[in-house]
Amino acid sequence: MIVPRVLAMAVFGLAGLMFWVSATTSHGNDIRNDSPSMQYRDLVRKQGAHNTEVERDLTGLRKDVDDLTRGQANDPEAQAKVDALTAPAQLAPLSGPGLTVTLTDAPPDATARIPDVRQPTADDLVVHQQDIQAVVNALWAGGAQGIQIMDQRLVATSAVRCVGNTLILHGRVYSPPYVITAVGDIGAMRRALDDSESVYNYTTYVTAYGLGYKVEDRKQANLPGYTGPLDLQYAKVS
Repeated sequence: MIVPRVLAMAVFGLAGLMFWVSATTSHGNDIRNDSPSMQYRDLVRKQGAHNTEVERDLTGLRKDVDDLTRGQANDPEAQAKVDALTAPAQLAPLSGPGLTVTLTDAPPDATARIPDVRQPTADDLVVHQQDIQAVVNALWAGGAQGIQIMDQRLVATSAVRCVGNTLILHGRVYSPPYVITAVGDIGAMRRALDDSESVYNYTTYVTAYGLGYKVEDRKQANLPGYTGPLDLQYAKVS
């Protein structure tokens, strides 16, 4: 009888020790509480409710936009405001007197044309991105009302990019000669080209190595309106 009694006391003692350790570890809290999982579920439920509310607001805003668009479609005053912004945004065709500036590469076997000038590298014999941009900037500074490179009208988001001896504009690729056409005051734009330090830098290579640079007056230049996308594009993770 003594042995069972001792064993029973040992079991009760061990159980008491386990209860004490559990209470000490939990600091009075339920150690089996799955609070992290519960918190995650609560967050998901709350975010789902928030998303539903935002989607409801978005649906309402879309309806408001559609109603305003339909309401202004036949509003002469609203249409006049749109028409007034079309030309400055370069979306409307433009005609008038202007200039055509043509830039082209030098022959690949060109050598220095003037004394005491080093012989050219391949990089010296091609039209670069900054050369095209220099002409465009000068024409804008000279009061150009609109500018076209090759067959595309420039807008505020247009970016001139060159890879090797090719031009990339609005996703299309062009080879030299590069033709830049501007509508505006001919005299003012010519003076702006002459006053531009960046254009002058290009013309020094024209003189030294034979790159092409030709400025021609146009009594009537016709520029198409820009028809490409106006949304800003940005990089995305593939």
